[in-house]
Amino acid sequence: MSLESEAIRAFEHAGWQRSAAGYGDSFAHATAPFITPLLEAAEFLPGQHVLDIACGPGDLAAAAAARGAAAYGLDFSAAMVEAARMMHPEIVVTEGDAEDLPFSDNMFHAAVCGFGIHHVPRPQVALAECRRVLKPGARFAFTVWATPDENIAWSLVFDAVARHGNRSATDAPPPLGTLDRPEHCLRALQASDFVGCSAELVRAEWLLPSADGLVAALAAGTVRMAALIAAQEPSTLPAITSHIANQAERFRRGGQLAIPIAAVLARGRKSPA
Repeated sequence: MSLESEAIRAFEHAGWQRSAAGYGDSFAHATAPFITPLLEAAEFLPGQHVLDIACGPGDLAAAAAARGAAAYGLDFSAAMVEAARMMHPEIVVTEGDAEDLPFSDNMFHAAVCGFGIHHVPRPQVALAECRRVLKPGARFAFTVWATPDENIAWSLVFDAVARHGNRSATDAPPPLGTLDRPEHCLRALQASDFVGCSAELVRAEWLLPSADGLVAALAAGTVRMAALIAAQEPSTLPAITSHIANQAERFRRGGQLAIPIAAVLARGRKSPA
C-alpha cells in the first residue's frame, strides 16, 4: 500500500472510530432512505448469504436480515463493529478490511455497500475482493453520495464555508479516486470485471429540525465533512450556520427542513462462468 493509501486509511479509520458513538442518532437518518433501493438492487432471496461491506452500525445488514437473508457485516472500525453487534445481534459482524476480505472465494449470494466504497483507500482493490467472495452470477450493489450540485445538504455547507470560512482549512488527505457520478461507478465496476452493470441517481429527502441540526449531524456522523467543519475558526461558525439556515428555508415543510439529497446506486454481477 502506498503512503497516500496509508494516509487515507489512517484518516478514515480515526474518523469512523470517533463517529461510531454518534452515527446512529445523526447521519444514519440521511442514509436510511437508500436502504430499500440498495437491497432491491442486490436481488437476493430469503435464506441466502448477504455481505454488507463497510457496514458501520449494521442498519443495512439488519434490513437484509429482516428480508430473510443470512446477513454478514464487515467494518474496519472496532467501534463500529461493537455498535453493530450491540444494536443488531441477528447479524454476524466481523472486523476486517474491505481491501482484504476475510472470507473464502464464492461464499456469498449477494453483497452490498452503503456509502462505504468511496471511503476505501483503493476502491478498485475492494471491488476485486468483493467479486472474489461472490458466487458466480451473484450481484453486488453499492451507493455513494452524488456530486454537491445534486446534493443540496452538501452544497449548502460548502457554499457557506466558502463565503464565511475556509474550504482549504482541512488537512484531510484527498481520495485516490472519484466515485460520485453514475459514469464513474459504472467504469469502476466494469474495470473489476463485473457484468450487467448499471448506475443511476436516486433522490431522497433528509428531514432535519434546523440548520443547526444539519451541521451537528455532519459533525457527529461523517469523516470528511466533519473534518471540514472542525477545521473552521470557531468565530466563523455562527456566520456559516446562519448562511445555511437562510438558504435552507426554501426547503422548510411544516416544522422541519426537507433537504434534497441524492446518491448514485450502482450494481453489477459476477460472471456466471
